[in-house]
Amino acid sequence: MPIYSSDSDDHRPSTSAPPKRLFARQRPIHTILGGGKVADILLWRDKTISAAILVGFTIIWFLFEVVEYNFVSLLCHISMILMLILFIWSTGAGLVDWAPPDLRAIMISDSTYRWLCRKFNSILSKFYDISSGKDFRTFFLAITFLWVLSVIGNYFSSLNLLYLGFLCLATFPAMYEKYQDEVDYLASKGNQDMKKMYKKFDTKVLNKIPRGPVKERKRF
Repeated sequence: MPIYSSDSDDHRPSTSAPPKRLFARQRPIHTILGGGKVADILLWRDKTISAAILVGFTIIWFLFEVVEYNFVSLLCHISMILMLILFIWSTGAGLVDWAPPDLRAIMISDSTYRWLCRKFNSILSKFYDISSGKDFRTFFLAITFLWVLSVIGNYFSSLNLLYLGFLCLATFPAMYEKYQDEVDYLASKGNQDMKKMYKKFDTKVLNKIPRGPVKERKRF
């Protein structure tokens, strides 16, 4: 007797074959994010630090957006509090058996600067490759994404948009790592639908745009 699968089975990832990973990635998400302390924080491997950063950014957003605290005043107040703490710490170290504050503990290392420069240069390189038009599909998707983001930005303040982006950065990687099979399956289906839409757009619009004959360059 034949067994018929229900409609709900079409929405489940197949267990017989490995699912296609998002962006055709081959490495784990932790390795893609750098495999270091930043990856641990984004994936909530160190829940104490991740929660502290999330609470800190939430407090900053609340002070600026809800309470409408002035940035200059907040920066001055934070600086005064830090100076008072360092003053009490340094003065008390000579009176009580305390270790004086170590300046090297709060200094940013040169390796951090080099890492930031490499990341910034990598972003510039990818931006140039997309803008050069080598892959028209990627160029079209990038323009569409930026246009949608600009429309969304009209309805949010800059601080709200930055905070929303931070929330996405702090939650999406961890959620994706937990439900990556389901997300990869849905992304694969969405990618197929996007390819069909792009083929229709290419057939009905792009191929009908008149193009002049390509002239050969004279060689000297």
